[in-house]
Amino acid sequence: MKDLVTRGVSGIIYASLLLFALNWPYTLVILLFVFGMICLIEFKKLINLKHPISYVIFISLYAIFGFWNVLFSSTEVLDEAIKVLLVITIFVLLLLIKDLFSEKTIPLFHSKRFILTIFYLSSGFIFLSLIGNFNHEFTPVYVLVSFVLVWVNDTFAYLIGKNFGKQKLFESVSPKKTVEGFLGGLFFACVTSYIVYIFNKDLSSTNWLFLAIIISVFGTLGDLIESKFKRQAKVKDSGVLMPGHGGLLDRLDSIIFAAPFIYLFLRIVDYVS
Repeated sequence: MKDLVTRGVSGIIYASLLLFALNWPYTLVILLFVFGMICLIEFKKLINLKHPISYVIFISLYAIFGFWNVLFSSTEVLDEAIKVLLVITIFVLLLLIKDLFSEKTIPLFHSKRFILTIFYLSSGFIFLSLIGNFNHEFTPVYVLVSFVLVWVNDTFAYLIGKNFGKQKLFESVSPKKTVEGFLGGLFFACVTSYIVYIFNKDLSSTNWLFLAIIISVFGTLGDLIESKFKRQAKVKDSGVLMPGHGGLLDRLDSIIFAAPFIYLFLRIVDYVS
């Protein structure tokens, strides 16, 4: 009971900070920056990267693509740079997915550690901030819905997997995840996307549905990849910042992995419309 209360209190604080930040573009970009720095500290410990240059890289990239995007008007150079960052990020994430399925361990040679801190972790927070300021307009609904869909997917994947799960999804990495849980989370995320459409017509019902599928699939992959990092590091949690939950990276692993794919989808929808 005590653990449940602890999880509830830390979860409420975490959610309240996010909901408060969604009221203004500046608070959102600042909160994501703080979250990013904390997750970077936790991630560096997981992959045993001690060089401080990774902090400089994160701060520099976030200043350019996060703060600049909110504080100043768009420039053609910045827009092109975002496209380049998106392409490289998705390429690196696809390689991580390959490592998840094809390697017993994720290779972590020295240069790859730096690549991961840039195009896995840093880019995740950068694209979250860009989703919240899509096309240089404050669009908190996209961030809010993305988080809600992740929470719905995770919650129902856990409940259905715990009560009805039989077939393991990826036992070597996360023994408790099941195929039934994954499909349950996906189903309820899709249902939630239609509820979102009823109240918000920024996207069509079909596009909200596609967004839910993207978040469910890539969010689950992000969770599995972070679980594999933790298994390699021989730790249960990425940190202890959130009592009852573990580290902040444990709470954000799904959304930061899915964020570049969400942003890409929104760009495609915006282009074709």
